[in-house]
Amino acid sequence: MWVGADAEGQGKSMAAPAQQINFTDDKISRLIMRLAIPTIIGLSINALQQFVNAIFVGTLGAQAIAAVSMTLPIVVLLTAVGQGIGVGTASFVSRNLGAGNSLEASRGATLALALAVPIGGTITVALLLHLREFLAMLGASPTIMPAALEYASTLLFGYTLMLLNVVNGFIVRAEGNTRFSMWTMITAFALNTVLDPIFIFLLDLGVRGAALATLLSQIAAIGVYIAYFLKKRGIVRIRTSYITLSVDRIKQIAAIGAPATITSILSAVAFMLLYRAAAPFGDDSVAAVGIAVRLLTIGALPIVGFCIGSQTVLGFSWGAQDFARVEKAAKFMLSVTVQFSISFSALVMAFARPMVSLFSDSENVTEIAVPTCVAFHFFFGLFGVQYVVITLLQSLGRVRLSAVVSLARQGYLFIPAILLFPAIWGFNGLLASQALAELVAGLVALFVMLGQIDDLKGMRTRSVGDRVEGKKLT
Repeated sequence: MWVGADAEGQGKSMAAPAQQINFTDDKISRLIMRLAIPTIIGLSINALQQFVNAIFVGTLGAQAIAAVSMTLPIVVLLTAVGQGIGVGTASFVSRNLGAGNSLEASRGATLALALAVPIGGTITVALLLHLREFLAMLGASPTIMPAALEYASTLLFGYTLMLLNVVNGFIVRAEGNTRFSMWTMITAFALNTVLDPIFIFLLDLGVRGAALATLLSQIAAIGVYIAYFLKKRGIVRIRTSYITLSVDRIKQIAAIGAPATITSILSAVAFMLLYRAAAPFGDDSVAAVGIAVRLLTIGALPIVGFCIGSQTVLGFSWGAQDFARVEKAAKFMLSVTVQFSISFSALVMAFARPMVSLFSDSENVTEIAVPTCVAFHFFFGLFGVQYVVITLLQSLGRVRLSAVVSLARQGYLFIPAILLFPAIWGFNGLLASQALAELVAGLVALFVMLGQIDDLKGMRTRSVGDRVEGKKLT
């Protein structure tokens, strides 16, 4: 099936995209890479945007950068909501497109965007009403509080737009146009980079200027997505007439999206607990853990981007009941991510000292950071397995297993360990917490993956048998 054939008015197919993506391309590795690479670039650009913001704000002094850093948990919380809605919507859209039901895919996408508006508005109002208390709970001191309030309140006014942009990105990627999503992110990043120095320095708006630059870049991005849907660049149509509060659609989107949201929130909680556990061992230990976490993030980002970009192939093939193709795609994804994660972990462990020196010139920090990086990356080779399995389960709509795997690494495995082990074994207990959580989560994912492959083989065999039986009857 060419997702691009003119199907307006032809039953369930309904609409036609401008882009030509052959989701039945026999060369599945080529298809996956075509979809995944732009997603990796887009996510990397998004991460780079936070880095550039920090550089400009850092010139305003320690209090300014501390104020912006203090709002990071708020940003993580807000992003988690968008990712949850986006992941659930992407799974719904890709599965329905694979089944040839683009009308239902459009209705689900429209419903998700319609729900994002009141959800974003409610969260914005709730946070604005209690922003001072929330920042105080995060540890904002009286000297940091004014700048933190200024930055966070300005940013919150644009949260609904940010939420819509996240969901739009997942919808566009779900129909295969990952390049458009990538260029939209690049456009927003470029605009933000240009506006930061203008608002911060030229207009003398300080941290509020940084927030305004981000806000305007989000407005530009939403404008690009509106043009995309108005010009019918993809197969999904966004129309007000499709807005119906279907309980079944909401349940399907929420069931897949909720674990993704909870996982993101747990990641923020896990990092907070990790730094808190390191604090009693001194500032050098906190810095060392921070360096190890940065390297982990650098390694995880390409894997996450690769899997998000590949999700469309899994969901589309599952919707089309092409179980052999689902199996083939999952195995290719597993091969790529495992090779990358093992190579990255080996690289970090082999060159931990020179890598640490890029972040700190302190000898004390280096001596602590080197073994910390080694411990944190010892089982990182299993991270590729974890994320492929999570993506596969989300694409197939398997809610409970998705929750079991996605909540393991930073949730029910890591949190008890980080609360218990450092109290028993000191800093070595902190290192063991991360390593053990990575190991067990990876083994859980591997066990689930083997089960899913067996299931797919069984469904493929039954599907072939049914076709043969059908031919005999005719």
